Amino acid sequence: MNTFVKILLLAAYALAITSFWVGMPFDAGPMLRRVSLVLLAIHLLELVFVFRHVRLYKGPLATSVMLTLLFGLLHWKPLADADKAHRNPP
Repeated sequence: MNTFVKILLLAAYALAITSFWVGMPFDAGPMLRRVSLVLLAIHLLELVFVFRHVRLYKGPLATSVMLTLLFGLLHWKPLADADKAHRNPP
């Protein structure tokens, strides 16, 4: 399910970018661009409030920031859950 939602998000961003050069059915280009901008704005706010979890990513911080901007909680929530499990073992 997680992967499916990530694919949907990437498709939405790709369609929004493509809509600058290719006409979309039902003139959906402007709406796709607005939805993508709203998603990015929400993920930017998420980044500000959950940066402590974003830093837990094993790779470069820039990669984690980029993944958070693209996928939001689908990226940082597993990091937070793993950290919580590590700090509070059963």
